[in-house]
Amino acid sequence: MSALTVDHSSGNSSEWDDLVRIWEQADAPEGWKVEIIEGIVTMSPPPDNIHNFIAVKLQRRLYSVLPEDWDVYQTLGTAIPLRKGLYIPDLAVVPDDVVLAKTGELVPAHTAKLIVEVTSKSNATNDRIAKAAGYARAGVPLYLLVDRWAPAGPAITLYGEPTGDVYRILHAVKFGDELELPAPFGLTLDTGIFPVD
Repeated sequence: MSALTVDHSSGNSSEWDDLVRIWEQADAPEGWKVEIIEGIVTMSPPPDNIHNFIAVKLQRRLYSVLPEDWDVYQTLGTAIPLRKGLYIPDLAVVPDDVVLAKTGELVPAHTAKLIVEVTSKSNATNDRIAKAAGYARAGVPLYLLVDRWAPAGPAITLYGEPTGDVYRILHAVKFGDELELPAPFGLTLDTGIFPVD
């Protein structure tokens, strides 16, 4: 099995608070996503139609196996202060009580049961490296990377068993193949429905 790793550098609380304040005050155009990735506030444009299509199809499949008290969120701010990260994943499966217990715009990333990122051409490296390391550091048990721009062609990788900033690759398939999501999902994803650019 392969592993994905990134050097870890921790920051202090006041630095994190300053980053979050900048994030909160960012004046992004409507539909743009503002995130903090390795201590840098970034903005990205709205995703394209194929990106949205893949996210919606995954969301629909996930709802077919989720317990009633879990939901799939598309714009949920997930905080990882130790990695100086505040990500807005394409999909986050989080228990309702976590979302309802938090006032404001963020939840701790470790409360997510599954995170899904669909790469865009402009930010694929962040999803593959920085965000994977951040989600692993936070202890998110499953990270599904739908990489439309993978060097060897569109692929989907399921990461799990996080240790530090490292995930283990549980499954990796090309678009068109099936991918198994383990318990608590127990779901077979048919990636043949995902368009190839």
